[in-house]
Amino acid sequence: MTKRVAITGSSGLIGGALRRHLEARGDEVVRLVRREPSGPGEVRWNPSRGDLDPAALEGVDAVVNLAGVGIGDKRWDAAYKREVERSRTDATWTVAQTLADARGRGANPRLVNASAVGYYGDRGDEVLTETSAPGRDVLAGIVTRWEAAADPAREAGVPVACVRSGLVMSPDGGAFKPVLLLARLGLAGPMGSGEEWWPWITLVDEVRAITHLVDHPDLTGPFNLTAPGSARQREIAKAIAAALHRPAVLPAPRLALRAVVGEFADSIVASQRVVPEALLAAGFTFEHPDLEAAVSWLVRG
Repeated sequence: MTKRVAITGSSGLIGGALRRHLEARGDEVVRLVRREPSGPGEVRWNPSRGDLDPAALEGVDAVVNLAGVGIGDKRWDAAYKREVERSRTDATWTVAQTLADARGRGANPRLVNASAVGYYGDRGDEVLTETSAPGRDVLAGIVTRWEAAADPAREAGVPVACVRSGLVMSPDGGAFKPVLLLARLGLAGPMGSGEEWWPWITLVDEVRAITHLVDHPDLTGPFNLTAPGSARQREIAKAIAAALHRPAVLPAPRLALRAVVGEFADSIVASQRVVPEALLAAGFTFEHPDLEAAVSWLVRG
């Protein structure tokens, strides 16, 4: 049965791929945009002002909220950290409050809200599931408050799933685009010591997992969107370099990364051995479950 799905952040890497995937299977997609709408499938909203017309969500089966400025788009300083958090909490609260109002009028929408594995912080070799405690660094605090901003929807009885996404593997954007570019030049090496666990997922499986949660409103709570094939940074760098028949050079030291991206460097080289326990228990199967399959897909793109 086809669905009507509203998406925020539909111009981003994940949102754009999700929109195309849903439309390809016959769903109707409503795009929530901050500019003047350019077509019948778009609705304007202003999350910084808490402005979203409830009529825009009329007949919607699910809202997928992916709004927020790019975490790695700029060097982290105090002002940008505030922007990273505010863009996410404002958007989440606006969507959650609007859905709570819709629920009060008899509608039964579902919310799939973006989140991140940054929730867990730097945890070394500890295996992290959805029941693990949050971390204590800056990004963990941001993600914790981001997830809490969906409380108005939860309290109103709206089924809410928070997708704690790992590093999305795609040749077209995200964390792996520059990694792939450097690898093609023979300059790909791990960032940090190389021993850190990197929680990755291909864009294909990211979109499929979000769609799985759209289709199953009974699935609520946090879901780790990471592949089951955990790998350390050095293993990922070597796999990409080998697939391209290029060398993997020395890792970038943390101090050098901090000079370029600021405090976000601590999150880039954090070790997070995250497993998708809840997603697997929900019956989801990965198209790219291991590093070999994922890297093969990545370099072909």
